[in-house]
Amino acid sequence: MNPHPRVLLCIGTRPEIIKMAPVFRALKKTTLQPLVLHTGQHDEKSLPLYRFFEMDPGDSLGLVRDRESLGHLTAVMLDYLDAVIRELSPDAILVQGDTTSALSAALIAFYDKIPIGHVEAGLRSHNAYNPFPEEKNRELIARLSHWHFAPTEQSVINLKSEGIDERRIFHVGNTVVDAAQWGLEHLDRYFDDPAVNTVLPLERLEALDTSRLILITAHRRENWQGPISDVAEGVKRILRAHKDLAILWPVHPNPSVQQTVRNAMQGLEEDSARRLMLTPPLNYPELLWVLKKSWLTLTDSGGIQEESVTARVPVLVLRKTTERPEILRIGAGALIGTSPVAICEWVDRLTEQPELHQQMRSLASPFGNGHSGEAIAGILEAELTASYKAAQQS
Repeated sequence: MNPHPRVLLCIGTRPEIIKMAPVFRALKKTTLQPLVLHTGQHDEKSLPLYRFFEMDPGDSLGLVRDRESLGHLTAVMLDYLDAVIRELSPDAILVQGDTTSALSAALIAFYDKIPIGHVEAGLRSHNAYNPFPEEKNRELIARLSHWHFAPTEQSVINLKSEGIDERRIFHVGNTVVDAAQWGLEHLDRYFDDPAVNTVLPLERLEALDTSRLILITAHRRENWQGPISDVAEGVKRILRAHKDLAILWPVHPNPSVQQTVRNAMQGLEEDSARRLMLTPPLNYPELLWVLKKSWLTLTDSGGIQEESVTARVPVLVLRKTTERPEILRIGAGALIGTSPVAICEWVDRLTEQPELHQQMRSLASPFGNGHSGEAIAGILEAELTASYKAAQQS
C-alpha cells in the first residue's frame, strides 16, 4: 500500500491544464500524492503549458485515431484509459469540465470503483446541443461523481435541481481565477525564457499606435462554417468603421475554421488588413498578455469568458447560450450571437458610451477569490486521509 493516498488528474486540453494547475499545486502542499495523466488532445500546445505551470505529466495516453468522429474518439479514449488507470491504481480521480476525455475518465473510474471529483461541476446551458457535446458530457459526469466542486452559486443550484446529494456539492469558486492570477504574476519569467517560441506578434502589436485592441476567439463546433463566417464579416465591418481599432484573432487549427476565416478576409483594404492579426492559437501566457492590453473580447470560449472578466475586460459572447450567466447578470458581458449587425452595434455602443465600457470593466469576477485550488485540495485531503487510515486499520 502506498504511504499516501494518490489522486490522479486526468487532463488533456488547454483549458483543463489551466484549470487543474491550481489544484495540482495545492495538492502538492498536502499529504496527498498528485499524479497527472495527459489524455493527449492538445499535444502541441500542452507541453509549454505544463512547463509554465511547473506541472509534470507523468503519464500520457498517446492516442492513435483513425477518424474524427466523436464515437471513435470516445471508444479509443475508454480503451486507453482503462489500461492506464488500472495500472496506476489511484485512490481518487479528478476530471475537469466537460470534454469527452473527462467523461471517459469518469466512466472508467466508476467501473473501477474509484471515487471521482468533478472540478467545475454544475455548469448548464439547458440546451442539449449547445454547446455540443459538452452539455450532455457534464450532465453525465455529474451522475458518476462523488465530489462536485461547483464554481458558482448558480452551479450549486443546478446540481441540486438534478437531485445531486447536497452533502457532496462544494461551492469552491472557479480555479480559472487562481490560474489567471498566478499566470499574470509570472509573465516576465515566460517572456524572458530564451527557449520559448512565442506565437504572439509582439513587435507588430506594439508598433500599432492604437488604444483599443480587440481579442477574438471562435472554435465551438456549433459555430463552424456559417457562424464563423458571420463573425469574420463583423470583424471586417468594425475594422472599416473604427480606424483606431486593432484586432488579434488566434484562429482555431481546424482546417474548416482556418479556410472559412481566411476566405472571408480576402479583399480587405490595406489599412484594415494592417490592423488585423490572424495568428495560430496563443500560448496561455501570451493570451494573458493580450488580455492585459485588450479593450474588448469577443469569444465563444467558456474559459476566455472567465479569464476576460478576471482581467476586467468586457466580453461579448458569440453564442446563443452561455453556461456562465453570472457574467451577464453582473453586467460584465453580453450574449450577442454571431450576427455581423450585432457585433457592429455593440462595438459602436461601447465606443459611443465610454462610461458603459468603464462600468463593465470595473466589475470584479463572480468566479472566486483565487483560492479555489486550495479549497478542493483541503476537502480531498480531509476525506481521503480519513478513509485511507480506516482502510489501513481494518
